[in-house]
Amino acid sequence: MSALGHPELSTVPLQTVSPSPALTARATHDLRDPAQIVSRNGLLRTRIVVERKKVRLAGRELWALTYNGMYMPPTLRLRPGDRMEISFENKLDHQTNLHVHGMHVSPVGHSDNIFLKVEPGKTFTYEYTFPKSLEPGTYWYHPHPHTLSAPQTAGGMSGLIVVDGLDTYLPAPLRGITEHAVALKDFQLVGDQIKTSKLKIGAPTTRTVNGQLNPRIRIRPGETQLWRLANIGANIFYKVRLPGTKFHIVAQDGYPVNRVYSVDSMVIPAGARYDVLVQGPKAGVSELRTLPYNSGKAGNQFPEATLATVQSEGEPVRPAALPTVFAPVDDLAKEAVAARKTVVFTENKAGTLFYINHKQFDHNRIDFRAKLNTVQEWTIKNDSDEVHSFHIHTNDFQVMSINGKPQVNYGLRDTVDVPPRGNMVVRIRFLDYPGKTVLHCHVLNHEDAGMMAVLQIDK
Repeated sequence: MSALGHPELSTVPLQTVSPSPALTARATHDLRDPAQIVSRNGLLRTRIVVERKKVRLAGRELWALTYNGMYMPPTLRLRPGDRMEISFENKLDHQTNLHVHGMHVSPVGHSDNIFLKVEPGKTFTYEYTFPKSLEPGTYWYHPHPHTLSAPQTAGGMSGLIVVDGLDTYLPAPLRGITEHAVALKDFQLVGDQIKTSKLKIGAPTTRTVNGQLNPRIRIRPGETQLWRLANIGANIFYKVRLPGTKFHIVAQDGYPVNRVYSVDSMVIPAGARYDVLVQGPKAGVSELRTLPYNSGKAGNQFPEATLATVQSEGEPVRPAALPTVFAPVDDLAKEAVAARKTVVFTENKAGTLFYINHKQFDHNRIDFRAKLNTVQEWTIKNDSDEVHSFHIHTNDFQVMSINGKPQVNYGLRDTVDVPPRGNMVVRIRFLDYPGKTVLHCHVLNHEDAGMMAVLQIDK
């Protein structure tokens, strides 16, 4: 029996098998981008089968929870204004469902409705109609059944979604450059299976890129590439750095920035994405690493680890001039505020129960209300001693301040960390879609243990 009361999530008796340490390897294989399913004539139609299956992963045959039999399933690729139809078949022994993270789409009916349950043996057809205003960038898909989001995502159920159009903001010499998915997924092992029960966030975990252990990313000295960095795991943080090379951020959380900004490293919480331009360093080998990261006194310390090996080789090219001004963005600072709300994150002393406004999640209760075509200002307070992230479905938000410090508006976000004993002020415009949806911490262990609330958007 798993910690969440679902025996079929883990078939190895945990008391007899010790968890494995993190696996490491030398770079022996080039990075493989996931297969792609691409929309045609405004429609992306596909089938996703969910099943527990053995996969070849990190040089071993391991039991995983898979989409279409793969630990790293296909990337779904579409354009603004497209429709998407997914025939979703559940071959697990427990319920599941599907969430398209970060996407501005209806939260009701057969669309991005996380209150739906697809029971074992059943097939459900998801139907999404995306607006022409859908922002280009990187998104992802994963399960969202309450109490099972962490086990299923940690077990392997996550993949990328790409909305095309980012290149329209790039200068002509940078259109059509080499593009790589850099999907960050981690797994913990018990015996020959990926662990899905009694998940401990700070336990040793094997970090992969596109399901590969330390793949080799090839680039020419001076060459500019577009990397889609996405943390599509359940719980852990990444602090990503490539020594001697800056990340030039062109989109964050599937939203193009208004001006390109450059950083040496990025903290990427579970669920967040950054689309970055990277220019090849001088010839040689360097390591894309995640640096040590501490999520607070009540949180976890994550060690340094190698994610990929970057091999700069071949005929050097003159580095292209990078854009500065980029895409138009919303600025909600100029908008009238229709209502103000406070969202308080707390947890019990043992770190086993989590709350929003001192309440555990209840799908039958409406916790917050908003009116369509209005802007609200929310203060997110983290009254705990560890980092929690704030994520909301259907509509993105603008970060106004963190701990009272005004934040530069590069564009809207959908998953942002709130520091321990700190606060964040955001503004949200509720556009296009009425209905019932949710907000939560995207550390999925916390969400499953109660840190989620219901938002009703009224016409």
